[in-house]
Amino acid sequence: MSAQTPVCQLLARQDADYRGWLWVAPPRDAWLEGREGSLLSADHGLLQAWRERGSHALSPFDAGSVGEPAGAVLFWPKSHALGEWWLLWLCANLPAGTRLQLVGENQGGIKRVLKVLAALGLGCRKLDSARRCILFETRLGDVGLDPDAAWTTFEAEGLTLVSHPGVFGHGKLDAGTRLLLEWLERDLPEPGQSREVLDIGCGDGIIAAWLARRGHTVTAIDVNGFAVEATRRTLAANGLEGQVQAGDVYSTLKARRFAAIVSNPPFHQERNIDYGPAGRLIREAPAHLLPAGELWLVANAFLPYPDLLESIFGGFQVVADDRRFRVYRARVAGSR
Repeated sequence: MSAQTPVCQLLARQDADYRGWLWVAPPRDAWLEGREGSLLSADHGLLQAWRERGSHALSPFDAGSVGEPAGAVLFWPKSHALGEWWLLWLCANLPAGTRLQLVGENQGGIKRVLKVLAALGLGCRKLDSARRCILFETRLGDVGLDPDAAWTTFEAEGLTLVSHPGVFGHGKLDAGTRLLLEWLERDLPEPGQSREVLDIGCGDGIIAAWLARRGHTVTAIDVNGFAVEATRRTLAANGLEGQVQAGDVYSTLKARRFAAIVSNPPFHQERNIDYGPAGRLIREAPAHLLPAGELWLVANAFLPYPDLLESIFGGFQVVADDRRFRVYRARVAGSR
């Protein structure tokens, strides 16, 4: 199987024996998934794919140990702060002296790795470059820095929000989410008995916490393990309750139904536009809504969701449009 992504194409031409290595935060690539070794990732979808093939895969939030791999490859993310967190986590959890290769695209900031490693007192050498990517190598050591220091808090909508690099809206309230909450305040019915609301793509937990504070029974889902952990911490920081779980849209919900689904769905995968998750959110929503249930969605105004909403729900409302963002509301067909 040939490598598909530029970073994996660069790795595929190396002489290194990667058997027994740890692959850290990699992209989806069939070449990589056919290699020997273990996966360390916060991406629920990637973790599930590896586990279904019987490969060893774990999240940084799992209780299990990563052991003592022969080496590790860190795929440098577009979020520089998140890349630094992964590096500190590896230094804190793998034996000193473990070989570490760092690979990434030039556009993703891989060249900045040199300064990061120098600041930590870790040596570095360039192994290769191709496909507009660079591969560096170093050895891990005790840098005396706690990766948990990356968790931060900020205040918004009267709530304390806990955030982490790589989580949507890190450190601030997204303008689209603010518009969504403004209209939910006006139009979302007050919670009745056993009223359950689903927040998909929960991020730092602002929507889940906002709903829980108003008495709704909240389930929050995100494919990103950092977002799942952030939402759990946000709910705890505000003394609120809610069920938070990792999942790819509705994949872990089975036949559960809700009075409302609320979301500010992502449309990027790294630097590429990806409508897949939002499309699934809309298409599969009726199967997870109770009679008269509603889907509330905020999105950038240019995104092509109206036709899909019309085809799935038979109609919808644009309840707010500030030219940058639109808030859509759609009810299950036959419940208007």
